[in-house]
Amino acid sequence: MHPQAQRVLVVGSIGIDTVETPFGKATDVLGGSATYASAAASYFAPVDMVAAVGEDFDLRQFSFLQARGVNLEGLEVVKGGKTFRWGGKYHFDLNTRDTLFTDLNVLGTFDPKLPAATRGSPYVLLGNMHPLVQAKVLDQMAARPKFVVGDTMNLWINIARKELEAILGRLDCLIINDSEARELSGSHNLIKAAANIRRLGPKTLVIKKGEHGALLFHGNDVFSAPAFPLEDVFDPTGAGDAFAGGFLGHLAAKDRVDTAALRQAVVWGSALASFCVERFSVEGLREVPPKALSARYAAFKDLAHFEAEA
Repeated sequence: MHPQAQRVLVVGSIGIDTVETPFGKATDVLGGSATYASAAASYFAPVDMVAAVGEDFDLRQFSFLQARGVNLEGLEVVKGGKTFRWGGKYHFDLNTRDTLFTDLNVLGTFDPKLPAATRGSPYVLLGNMHPLVQAKVLDQMAARPKFVVGDTMNLWINIARKELEAILGRLDCLIINDSEARELSGSHNLIKAAANIRRLGPKTLVIKKGEHGALLFHGNDVFSAPAFPLEDVFDPTGAGDAFAGGFLGHLAAKDRVDTAALRQAVVWGSALASFCVERFSVEGLREVPPKALSARYAAFKDLAHFEAEA
């Protein structure tokens, strides 16, 4: 963590997941967008997490986050409530999955309340939630944050388009996957899709392409980052949230959002996502040695480097 890093506010879900892949099964394990994003961001900057769980949740599961400096003052334990639960089964290509069950529980009525100390946070990550809930977070901020990153998904594109477009106008950066970009923009071509989406508000856009890396659009700059080639990918759950957390955590550490910092942030986010998928749940993010993280960051640079001919 950089000693001069700015604080990052992460608002999202906490879940109890049951995940099955061709390589094994994990039952009732820690999940949720806020969990993955906070774990990743904490490698670069101090994090304030705002989320909700039920009385069935064992708070000791967050001891590793607290050890990493994540502030849980904004964690609400809903009396009589049950924690969000999700189950999924991945196919062999790991890009396709079947949702086996979704029990929203306390997530269905989540009404984020920001602790006073977090309302001036300069860097804000809005996890995948209903656009109206994301708007409630920004409505509580004492001042316009320096950089707001948001996530969304096909569901909100389909059933809450008007509300989604309203929140897009308040984002500095949107992070979505390629299928969501095509659906949101109405264009199959990702370059055209990016232009259409950026006209809706976010000046910076990251389109995740799974095993094919990520595209960054900022100003007139387009940057393509590869995915790290891994022999063992056990569980892709949470990889996108880990990417977003690492991405914003790096920007908060640098306290810069220029083109160079954004390009670096994409690679740092990709590096943490690569650790995430190597194990089930958040196990891959619990304790990544600084040397291992730096080595993977350097390996990304080597992947894309070449000597141009005269």
